[in-house]
Amino acid sequence: MNDHKDIYLIVDDEPDMCWAFQNLLAQNNILSKNALNGRQALHLIRKESFKAVFVDAKLPDIDGLDLAKKIREVSRGLRLIMVSGYFYRDDPAIRKALEEGLISDFISKPFQNQEILSVLKNIH
Repeated sequence: MNDHKDIYLIVDDEPDMCWAFQNLLAQNNILSKNALNGRQALHLIRKESFKAVFVDAKLPDIDGLDLAKKIREVSRGLRLIMVSGYFYRDDPAIRKALEEGLISDFISKPFQNQEILSVLKNIH
């Protein structure tokens, strides 16, 4: 069984996206939890330990980069992977967040399963 710290958090306001992530992770024997907004995500991060967090860039209650800053205040060493259908890796805000270490990686939607698996390899 996975250690508690091997649980990943998926933060996305689309239940179908959470389901897709969760199933892909489960196929690779990785446990995960979902949060549908920033408030739920921060609550879970304060309560539990996670290995990494996949954060949607656009959430109903907060911008993903703003959420990343709030997560950093709660858990400095947590790996954050931004997932977005709005931004691209070469967007100035994303480049800056990567350079400053606010986020560890970036995946654009729609993504290929291999992109997620590649990011997971870098985390392990």
